[in-house]
Amino acid sequence: MMQGQPLYVSQEGLEKLKEELHVLKTVTRKELAERIETAKELGDLRENADYQQGKEDLAFTEGRINELNDMIMRAVVVENQGGDTVALASTVLLETADGKQRTYTIVGATEADPLSGKISNESPLGQVLIGKSVGETFDFTVPAGVIKYTVKNVF
Repeated sequence: MMQGQPLYVSQEGLEKLKEELHVLKTVTRKELAERIETAKELGDLRENADYQQGKEDLAFTEGRINELNDMIMRAVVVENQGGDTVALASTVLLETADGKQRTYTIVGATEADPLSGKISNESPLGQVLIGKSVGETFDFTVPAGVIKYTVKNVF
């Protein structure tokens, strides 16, 4: 994801980002600082694995806090607009030539979870689906060959 680019998320996705940021700032930071202080009291810091690990964990946490701040600043909340054309936040029912059906929801990259049917608008299939309409048929190339899909419904 490029910095400065809009980050498309659902309202639920934005709330999850804000919650993670809150936990990192109020709970995780404090726990890591306490762990580092306890490790300091054990003596020689050069050979203190707890101290070194605590510092690394704190650096990682600070990086994630910065990343979340950036993501929240760039967040653009999208909602399903309805209609017969696939767009960001749409749920689409696809059917293959052999009659198998699959349902996908088009989400921003941060919310993608292919195993639960949420695909990114930036993914190959997500990019192809954007702008397709109910009844439209298209070919999609996968490693095993070409799948012919028909858009059966858009929710």
